[in-house]
Amino acid sequence: MAKTGLLVLVALVVAVAGLAAVHGAGECGATPPDRMALKLAPCASAAQNPNSAPSTSCCSAVQNIGKQSPQCLCAVMLSNTAKSSGIKPEVAITIPKRCNLVNRPVGYKCGGYTLP
Repeated sequence: MAKTGLLVLVALVVAVAGLAAVHGAGECGATPPDRMALKLAPCASAAQNPNSAPSTSCCSAVQNIGKQSPQCLCAVMLSNTAKSSGIKPEVAITIPKRCNLVNRPVGYKCGGYTLP
């Protein structure tokens, strides 16, 4: 009986550890990058066309996401949601500079891209 109790305890510990990993903090805290990418909706045209000026609401969204961390901003720009929305990562990565964000992480490596 003690052996069965130990196995149940081990199974519970493994299950709780698995849940913590699934619901734990990622690049953007508790919010998955794919959900956070929805906040980039105002950046749709600026993320597809490098000659399109980002709107004020786009710049605010990028600044707010970037405040979390460069890792979060990168994960959002490379997320499946962003890609399926037609966002071009090579263009999106230039938005912080095009918004003249002072505290942008210049030189940060984001996948195969580098923030200008």
